[in-house]
Amino acid sequence: MMENLTELYCLMDDFCKDFEPKMHEILLNNGSKRRRRSTQLSLAEMMTLVVLFHQLRFSQFKVFYLYHVRLYLRKEFPNLPSYSRCVELLPRSALALTALFESIKGKCTGLSVADSTPIAVCDNLRIRRHKVFDGIAERGKTSTGWFFGFKLHVIINHLGEILSFRLTPGNTEDRKPLPELIKDLSGCLYADKGYLSASLKQQLKTMGINLITNIKHEFRNLQKRSINLKTRKN
Repeated sequence: MMENLTELYCLMDDFCKDFEPKMHEILLNNGSKRRRRSTQLSLAEMMTLVVLFHQLRFSQFKVFYLYHVRLYLRKEFPNLPSYSRCVELLPRSALALTALFESIKGKCTGLSVADSTPIAVCDNLRIRRHKVFDGIAERGKTSTGWFFGFKLHVIINHLGEILSFRLTPGNTEDRKPLPELIKDLSGCLYADKGYLSASLKQQLKTMGINLITNIKHEFRNLQKRSINLKTRKN
């Protein structure tokens, strides 16, 4: 694990050496000079913690930070702040992580797959009491039932590499963000029956994408009925 952690940190650190100077150049300011105080955690360390949290599949960041990082990774992160301070610092890594993804994402191979997955932010019984994402998260429904949170829309190539993604409220229809997701793609795009739409297929066709989806049961029944009517007439 330590070798993987070292490799992960080196990737983040090398990226930050090029990214941070450019980021400070383009940041808007009011003309007044401000001191850029260094934080206990460097940007590369923040990014490493975020990625490591998801790699290890902890259900809560608090548990990950208090009972894994602070207990077992003290040598690797010698300047760890308190949990509350760490939570305050982590949003600073969002822009850098987005830029990192743009630099390492996969390339279009002509065969792409689109899908979405729900990201629940709380149990359904706690929806009315949930405050963290109040006004942002929404109720949504999947094939497995209702949830409250967000939807992650992802497009990958046939090698499993991520090409593009969007995070939307849970009540967003799967087909809505698709035109934005495929702007730089071409070839065939495979998706499940949730993306079935004649107008969407025609729209993507004008953008150089051939949308291939499963046929819903309702459409299959209509096709069978039309075939039966034609055979009867004949």
